[in-house]
Amino acid sequence: MNLENDLKASIRTIPDYPKPGIMFRDITTLLGNARAFRRAVDELVQPWAGSKIDKVAGMEARGFILGGAVAHQVSAGFVPIRKKGKLPHTTVKIAYSLEYGIDEMEVHADAIQKGERVILIDDLIATGGTAEGAVKLLRQIGADVIAACFIVDLPELGGAAKLRAMDVPVRTLMTFGGH
Repeated sequence: MNLENDLKASIRTIPDYPKPGIMFRDITTLLGNARAFRRAVDELVQPWAGSKIDKVAGMEARGFILGGAVAHQVSAGFVPIRKKGKLPHTTVKIAYSLEYGIDEMEVHADAIQKGERVILIDDLIATGGTAEGAVKLLRQIGADVIAACFIVDLPELGGAAKLRAMDVPVRTLMTFGGH
């Protein structure tokens, strides 16, 4: 069985969540499967194996789980990107678009040194609003965002294409049609 089918089989799909018409891709089942979790982490960073990666940035909350594991795997530091008001020290924040409005995310101002090579990690890319905001935020504090990695891509929603248009290589392990 190929990688995508193998990992896809470990993801639970929940119809009509959080609202009718949405097919929710639940990665908690992948995270709970030791073999699938390890394989996903290994595969997320495979194209950059052997390159210097200074930091891995993960978006709240599933990006923390994946990002921490990836950072360990590549011997890099981990940078949490959080919702507004959750970080205790001096922060830099950015507003970003959600499906139904605007929210803010922030990172510690001293989390990254200018020019550090950073990989952005999250579980899924859909419309790309959150990931686009995270890339802008990381670049604002001096990061060289060398890639964005996601387990799942919903290509019809255009998020991965949006990041590629920002000159960020995107790595996804599988795609699902629809929303």
